[in-house]
Amino acid sequence: VQKMLERAGPDAARPDELDARYGLKENGDYFLSPDQAQSILEMRLNRLTGLEQQRLLSEYEEIVSTISELLIILAQPERLMEIIREELTEIREEYGDERRTEIIGTQEDLTTEDLITEQDMVVTLSNSGYAKTQPITDYQAQRRGGRGRSASAVKDEDFIEHLMVASTHDTILCFTNKGKVYWLRVFEIPVASRAARGRPLVNILPLGPDERITTMLPVREYRDDQFIFMATANGTVKKTPLMEFARRRSSGLIAIELDEDNTLVGASITQGDSDVMLFTSGGKAIRFNEANVRAMGRTARGVRGVKLRQEQTLIALIIPQPDAELLIASENGYGKRSSLEDYSVIGRGGQGVICMKVSERNGPVVGVIQIYNGDEVILISDQGTLVRIRGEEVSTQGRNTQGVRLINLASDESLVGLARVEEADLVDGADEADSDATGTNTPSSADAAGIEGQSSVDDSQTGINDDADS
Repeated sequence: VQKMLERAGPDAARPDELDARYGLKENGDYFLSPDQAQSILEMRLNRLTGLEQQRLLSEYEEIVSTISELLIILAQPERLMEIIREELTEIREEYGDERRTEIIGTQEDLTTEDLITEQDMVVTLSNSGYAKTQPITDYQAQRRGGRGRSASAVKDEDFIEHLMVASTHDTILCFTNKGKVYWLRVFEIPVASRAARGRPLVNILPLGPDERITTMLPVREYRDDQFIFMATANGTVKKTPLMEFARRRSSGLIAIELDEDNTLVGASITQGDSDVMLFTSGGKAIRFNEANVRAMGRTARGVRGVKLRQEQTLIALIIPQPDAELLIASENGYGKRSSLEDYSVIGRGGQGVICMKVSERNGPVVGVIQIYNGDEVILISDQGTLVRIRGEEVSTQGRNTQGVRLINLASDESLVGLARVEEADLVDGADEADSDATGTNTPSSADAAGIEGQSSVDDSQTGINDDADS
């Protein structure tokens, strides 16, 4: 009604019978009278619907017209481009300003490492060459006195020889007795449960015949202030910058040149000023600072570390660590613990000092390891006998002594090696409740290495006694 009156303009007049409160006001508003409002309320639904028909028809005609125009535009590419230019020009004039971002052309390739979640893993390698990893989250710190839990299910004649904690993004440098080094990413080692033996390492690394891993060193970054210190069976030592091993090769790389009758005994990461200890089969030991050995390239053969007598060989390379002791064992099954403080630092290249008496009873020295309080030791004979003893049960003696019996051997049997089994610092959460101790002992990632298994060896097998034979 209001629109009708507006279209009527000044000719519109108020009906004489209409009260002044209703009708068109001077400000343009229109107020319905009661009769008008009642008439609208009494209108039928179809009449109300009819009021919208004209609006809908107008809207439909407008849409059809728009569709027709758009179809014409789409059929004419020139017209389409013209409209696009006009719209872009309008947008530029309204919103255009200087670019605040910089577009740089670059290309970045994703590697397998980028797709691997970084987490700490327990890496194990058995004496028979089976490797596997387990998330360290499967374990937690053990209270002193807890039972521990086995990290791996190995056969009776096998045992865990190398065990470490490393990140999935770390690289493990695997040094072999042939003087080669292989690169192994932690995430390349299959993840397995405690009940699994793991995967044979020969299926992961291209190891040659009679080639075995002597040392495994986890590396996070290749620093120019660190070195790889190596020792061979003929008494040669060599120090090579860690950066020399930064470039990975799938087929491995020569870490040290060796003669046919020589083997790599061990390797260790050093800081450039570490003390080094070398042990010989003749019962001699020499301790010197690695600063006496200049850094060399990979192809170098090294320099003399210890002077060997005829038919003697170097059997062990050790970097002395705080709170550690030496455990020395001979071919006929005798051994002892020895304090690191008994060995003074001297120059390299000499014969060293006596670490254990070599006699007809003892035979030559076959192995030297560092042990800590609580560690256990595996003894291995040439007939496949494995005996597990507690390191603390072996008496500590001076350098110039013969030691005590560690294992009873047959007349035609010889001890060929020994390995450290570290104290069980990582256990499954279910075992923590079995501990009655009130204190806790949380190991660092570097110390959290050993998972304790069960030992069925009794004293009659080991033959350990405290009678020192000087």
